[in-house]
Amino acid sequence: MKIYGFTVDDVGRCKHYHRENDIISIKFKCCNKYYPCFKCHEESENHIMQPWSQEEFDHYAILCGNCKKELTINEYLKNGKCIYCHSGFNPNCSLHYHIYFDLPKHSPTN
Repeated sequence: MKIYGFTVDDVGRCKHYHRENDIISIKFKCCNKYYPCFKCHEESENHIMQPWSQEEFDHYAILCGNCKKELTINEYLKNGKCIYCHSGFNPNCSLHYHIYFDLPKHSPTN
């Protein structure tokens, strides 16, 4: 699986995010290419990113850089680690979920 962008090693870390647990790449719906992060995508492509819809969360769109296996979006969102090799993923990636995934909106509580 080819990882596009500005990778710094063979597990998918990039010039933007390169901590030990920054080992996933995301297949962008708009171009069907794996990138380590949205910044790599922005710097490499000339089109607008499209988030994956909730109906598409069963698509394989996450690549574990450690074992090179693909996970569905649901498998990725429900686990903090790879379901195959059990490598931990960076929990701070959740700060960018709204860019990658069309997540359900939470209603304000009364």
